[in-house]
Amino acid sequence: QVRLVESGGGMVQAGGSLKLSCVASGRNLKDHAMGWFRQAPGQEREFVAAISRGGGSTHYADSVKGRFIISRDSDGYTVSLQMNGLTPEDTAVYYCAARRTILTYPISRALDSVDYWGQGTQVTVPS
Repeated sequence: QVRLVESGGGMVQAGGSLKLSCVASGRNLKDHAMGWFRQAPGQEREFVAAISRGGGSTHYADSVKGRFIISRDSDGYTVSLQMNGLTPEDTAVYYCAARRTILTYPISRALDSVDYWGQGTQVTVPS
């Protein structure tokens, strides 16, 4: 059984940076697109960023484009999210996600459905 475990959340002042990591166990996820979602209090879960199974393609929500960078290790077990220029609007629980895809699947749709979710890590940016 696949398990995704996030780490790296915390509290940071506006303008600061955090790096989230997600480690998979149970099987290698080299054939999965991976990414991040977030859910703020009282809000629906929203897409943040995705990276293709090979790591060559990425896709970001407009709200984080230019500030966040998603990456993954070639070992197929780890995906990271470097978050820069954080604002109070980035406050949320961040969830790691993975979905098995074919090599040519468009990254913009790769996480329209999700096979595996992490348990979430809290990111707080005080106003």
